[in-house]
Amino acid sequence: MLHHLSFGVADLRTAAGFYDAVLGPLGYERVWTDFDGDPDRHAVGYGLPGGGDKFALKQCSKRESVPGPGFHLAFSAPSRDAVDRFHEAALRHGGADNGAPGPRPRYGPAYYAAFVVDPEGNRIEAVISTAA
Repeated sequence: MLHHLSFGVADLRTAAGFYDAVLGPLGYERVWTDFDGDPDRHAVGYGLPGGGDKFALKQCSKRESVPGPGFHLAFSAPSRDAVDRFHEAALRHGGADNGAPGPRPRYGPAYYAAFVVDPEGNRIEAVISTAA
């Protein structure tokens, strides 16, 4: 259903460093970078290696409020180990714990996830919902 999603961020370089670190364990990488021209239009995009972006960060000229309670973005993970490494990387790069890696049986019998808050205040998750 979704083609891509983007977050507006106040500090693109810090946010990009965070997402470089946390998305790598999930198999995603920065697929494009635009730091040319108007600083208010700087952006980076993430996706699968060799593909287009599915998630982007865009510089905002001022601090905007992040979406409120009930909103979060969940990234697919290839394994439980990848979920664990996502969480570890997030905490090492300025993120805050919002739910340690582990099973979430109320979401499904094989649902394994970790939840963090990025340096800008966005709630994100890494999840695998198969027995892999």
